[in-house]
Amino acid sequence: MAIAQKNPSAAITGAGGGLGRAIAEMLAEAGYRVYGAVRNPADAGVVKTANGEIELSHCDVTDADAIASWSGRVSSELGENGLDVLVNNAGILTMGPLELTALDVIRHDFEVNVFGSIAVINAFLPALRAARGRIVQLGSVTGRLPLPFAGVSSAAKASLEAFVDAYRLELRPQGVDIVIAEPGNMRTGGPAKAVTDLQRIATAMDDAGRQLYGAAFAKFSVAINQLQSNGVAADVAADVIMDAIRAPQAPTRVAVGKEAEELVATARREPDEVLDALRLAVLGLAPQ
Repeated sequence: MAIAQKNPSAAITGAGGGLGRAIAEMLAEAGYRVYGAVRNPADAGVVKTANGEIELSHCDVTDADAIASWSGRVSSELGENGLDVLVNNAGILTMGPLELTALDVIRHDFEVNVFGSIAVINAFLPALRAARGRIVQLGSVTGRLPLPFAGVSSAAKASLEAFVDAYRLELRPQGVDIVIAEPGNMRTGGPAKAVTDLQRIATAMDDAGRQLYGAAFAKFSVAINQLQSNGVAADVAADVIMDAIRAPQAPTRVAVGKEAEELVATARREPDEVLDALRLAVLGLAPQ
């Protein structure tokens, strides 16, 4: 008599839209039992797909009690089978000159991008160990190639690179893999929000800040809007993440998109002087 195989399970943060929703839907279509976390309570509920469903729960990744409640409920439902996949997708982008960015804003970026990711990983580790599962942590090319006027989020993503390296070596003996995915520019609904954020930051500059950074930030804003508008589509990026989830042997890092692959290779190969010139040229900030 054949023994029925359990459906694999996955938990994903930032599943309310964009890349997170695309990954969640692909996981459901592939037969996974999918538990998603969303920031907006209005997005919570069960989403039906053609071949499965996604259970979306409200969970703020900066709220330790909310993480404990969500992870505890999911882990309890999965029982001794444990959790096969955790995708840490929730994240924010903070832009603006570092000198003009309030420390509370910087702290909030790290709370979401870094501390929130660590808290979610640690909360699910017992269930991941039970399943000998895999973690996919969303990072960014900017973690390897930080950008001016995006220094806060670049620093947060660089921190994730280091944390993932440490987790990988600590968790490997326990049968848990961890992969960091490094997207470049993405076309996932972010450009419209970025335009609004950039305009708000420029408007908030006082006269002194505008004199120091106004012209350069305006050029950066034009360039970053164009780059995001031409970025990788959510479904294309989600396919790359799915490949990392299903690979028989977990890769350590995955560049998401051809642009990301080229930038990561360049960051490994070239000296700082060349990388500085590249960043300035791409962002329209090169000296005339």
